[in-house]
Parts: sequence; C-alpha cells; structure tokens
Amino acid sequence: MRTALNALTDELRRLKTTGIKSVSVSEAGLLALRAVIRGRQSSSAVVGNLASAARPIAAPPMPVAKPKVVEPKLPPPPVVTLPAGDKAGRWAALVAAAQGDPVALAHVPPGKKIVCGTGDLDARILLIGDAPGLEEETEGEPFVGPSGQLLTKMIGAMGLKRSEVYLASLMTWRPDATVPAAAGQIGHRGPTDEEMRYCLPYLRAQIEIVQPTLLVALGSSAAQGLLGSSAFKALGEVRGEWREFAGRPLMVTYHPSYILRNQSNRSKRMIWEDLLKVMERAALPISEKQRAFFL
Repeated sequence: MRTALNALTDELRRLKTTGIKSVSVSEAGLLALRAVIRGRQSSSAVVGNLASAARPIAAPPMPVAKPKVVEPKLPPPPVVTLPAGDKAGRWAALVAAAQGDPVALAHVPPGKKIVCGTGDLDARILLIGDAPGLEEETEGEPFVGPSGQLLTKMIGAMGLKRSEVYLASLMTWRPDATVPAAAGQIGHRGPTDEEMRYCLPYLRAQIEIVQPTLLVALGSSAAQGLLGSSAFKALGEVRGEWREFAGRPLMVTYHPSYILRNQSNRSKRMIWEDLLKVMERAALPISEKQRAFFL
C-alpha cells in the first residue's frame, strides 16, 4: 500500500513541476478509493484506477495586462490673472504667462513651442480644439496641420476668413507619449483629463479677453474638456446641440480630422449643419447656396 501511494505522490509532484496546479478524478476513481477504504480492493488496483482516472488540468492562462497610459501627475491648475488694459495688452500678458509656465515648458521638446490661440481679438466665433499636433507645436499656433487647413476652408465656406475668427486649443502643449521632453518625441496620444484641467485656465482667460458671441468645440476631447468627461460617452450624443461654457453658448461638433477620415458627403453635411447653426446664432448671412452645401 505504501509503495503504491508513494508512486502516486511522485506522479503528482511531477505534474506540479510542469505547471499543472490540479487534476480531475473520475467517479470511478473515487469509487475505487472508497472500496479500498472498505477493504474490497487491493491497494495496487486502487492506485492503478486513480492513475488512469486522474487527468491533468492545464493551468488557466495568465491574464495579459493591457497597456496602461500613465497619466502624468501635475500640480493644481495655475491661477491666471489678467492685467487691466486693452485687449492687445491683456492678450500679450496671457501669452507671456503661458509661455513661461514651467509645467508646460517641461512637456515641450527642444526647438518646439508653447501653443496659444490666434485670430481676431474681437471675433464673434471662438473655435476650440483639444491639443496641438506636431505641426502646431512647431509653429506655435493652433490648426496649422492638415486638419487646420481643412478648418480654414470650412471657415471660408461660412463666408469668413481665418483672421476673422479666433482659434484656440484647450492644451498649450502637445501630449506626447514621452515625458519629460528631454527623452525625445515618441508617439502621440490624446490629452488626459488632468492635463486638460491644468491648461483650462489659459483657455478661460482667452475667452475673457476675446468676449466672443459663442464657442465651438471641435471633437470629443475638446467637448469633454469643456463639459466634463462624464457629460457623454459618444460625441454623437451631444453633437449639434447647444451647451454652455464660461457663460457662453457652446456648439459641439466633430473635429475636422473626422472629415479627413470620412470623405462622404453625409459626414461633411453633418458638420456643415452644425456650422449653419453657428452662423445663425452669430447673425451671419446665409445664402441658399450655403444652405444646400453637401446635400
């Protein structure tokens, strides 16, 4: 009996070394064990039945951890205080404050720039994107890449020039997968809630200076940065609706990059309908030709 049990124990140890954590025993094997206890079978027969009935159960695969974006820990958002004076002087002071922000500077690679808004300081329409891209941090101006070029055409279709609106980004730096900047530019990601909260006072200050009639949020990240990350799950839930930010009407629509990815007239018409609402709210003239764009 002892020899048979030792043999069974050795086999179980061998299975354990291969990574098998448990074995299953058939009902026949359990019956055989009970029979031995009752003295109805020889111990060798029991061990044979158990060995044949025990089937290794492979250990469940270890779960594969999903890559986790590590959100940088930032200090509390800055308090941006604008000086008295005219719009140009206040805007210059704001730009100086943004460009001297040590947190922002720590995220800007060598040779790149902090990105502040640009355009007419008396604009009725202020358009807001989420974050600068590579072209924007190179120029230090929002919306200069492919999406910006398309946005300029969209503004033209509204009967305006780029210089007649104000363009801003919620972020003053490009969210890079590498922090700090000295490590180099590797990859690109969307801004985190913490990053957008940190930069939001600079956007609020720009709105305070320009005093636009209305705001336009371009894209999901910009809309969530203004309305809160829990305001909606999918942009389609709020797109084309009037909301409010900083005491001003806010229209939520798709980012121009959406059109770059979806070239159908249907996609273009969705954004255009939102812009028609913006034109009406801003008291801009709308021709019948404009109303029929992309139909």
